[in-house]
Amino acid sequence: MLKPFELASEAKPSLRQIKWQETEFYALISYGLPVFTGKQYGDGFTPPAVFWPEEMDTDSWCETVKNAGMNGVVYNCKDYDGFCLWQTQMTDYSLKKSNWLDGTGDMVKLISQSCKKYGLKFGISIAPWDRHEQLFGSGEAYDEWFCGLLTELLTNYGDIFYVRLDGVSGPSHGKTQNYDWGRYYSVIRRLMPDAVIAFRGPDVRWYGNDRGVTRPEEWSSVPAWHGVYDDGTSVPSPKGRSSSVMELDIGSRKAIKHEKDFIWYPCEVFVPMRKHLYFDEEDKYSSKTKDKLLSLYYNTVGNNSCLMLGIAPNKRGVLDEMDSQILNSLGYDLKVMFWHNLLQQAEVTASSELSALYAAENSVKNERHLFWRPAENDKCPEIIFKLPKKEIFDKLVLCENISNGQHIEAFSVFLKNEKGKWKEVYSGSAVGYKHICCLKAAEADEIKISFPEFRKFMELSYVALN
Repeated sequence: MLKPFELASEAKPSLRQIKWQETEFYALISYGLPVFTGKQYGDGFTPPAVFWPEEMDTDSWCETVKNAGMNGVVYNCKDYDGFCLWQTQMTDYSLKKSNWLDGTGDMVKLISQSCKKYGLKFGISIAPWDRHEQLFGSGEAYDEWFCGLLTELLTNYGDIFYVRLDGVSGPSHGKTQNYDWGRYYSVIRRLMPDAVIAFRGPDVRWYGNDRGVTRPEEWSSVPAWHGVYDDGTSVPSPKGRSSSVMELDIGSRKAIKHEKDFIWYPCEVFVPMRKHLYFDEEDKYSSKTKDKLLSLYYNTVGNNSCLMLGIAPNKRGVLDEMDSQILNSLGYDLKVMFWHNLLQQAEVTASSELSALYAAENSVKNERHLFWRPAENDKCPEIIFKLPKKEIFDKLVLCENISNGQHIEAFSVFLKNEKGKWKEVYSGSAVGYKHICCLKAAEADEIKISFPEFRKFMELSYVALN
């Protein structure tokens, strides 16, 4: 009988989950009625005429997102207030009733076109909770109506990589609604099969907070009760446990020692750049600094997660100048830090190789189908990189071949000193899709990485020294 950690190593991602993970860093843009009312959560009664941007420029949004090093945009198409920011046929509470562009404006169309122009992936966020729609609380009739909204969004705006179903709910008009999540999922799978379903969905796991507080190590293979079934029902959790609570450890051997069922449920960390989700003048000096954003990047993208950063354009329809400057500066730093892999010219050797197909030199080629896998009897594999000359660096990036699951549990990084001896400079645990090791700046020409603990086997797809 397999042990729990061995069972966990058998969970594997779908192709859509892999493509989502490769997106790494993307924006959630919220621009709707709350920007104009000054209230973060609309009540569903604000007149559509309130929506009146003076200088709408979605191209500038996407240009800044691209410059910041992000790879996609998720647009908040309908929030709890029920106001639809596209030309929907399902309700009049939409841009059709706004005076902006004589009622012909379509924010979803504008942003999707700007994303295409700047080579960004496009995704949508939509809240099932609706504080305006009278059908809310009617059961099947409301589900039918909501599926109509999904159908419009998933058929009229090109490829969509991500659908965020906001899981927050509450009463409206004195009624509550038991959402048919499985039906929503089936519409998404049928119309946009390559899109992941996130937040309240089976593909991407919400982190548990919106503050950017992260775990020391992040696992994508987790006990099944943290997720939901494809029909939208919750997986039964152990007595006294709740998947809504952010536990500090959900994937180590100790944490899963009594578990039997596992799923691939990777982690997304969401945090707004400002204090609130929607633009508010009073939040001006709450914007996260470039250094804070870099720290978030290391602790999320660099810790087997994806980072979704909330960005809030102002009333005029443009990004605040200070926010733009911070994001542009962030992107410049990321580019300078990670643009060149010093190991590309290195001589690569390893303690063992399963076969020539899994050679150690595959680890510096950055091609998904190539990776290093040690021999089965190698209990503590090591890989060594010999540089042509001494180089100065402070970042080491490790990536597993997650197509075959997550396996690495511990690793150590060594540099060879002037006396020809190995000195340990970093130790870590889980790797997963990507682990960024922030090192003390060093100069060396030989680096060794050892892997004393892993689950069944290990596969290293990429190593970069920056």
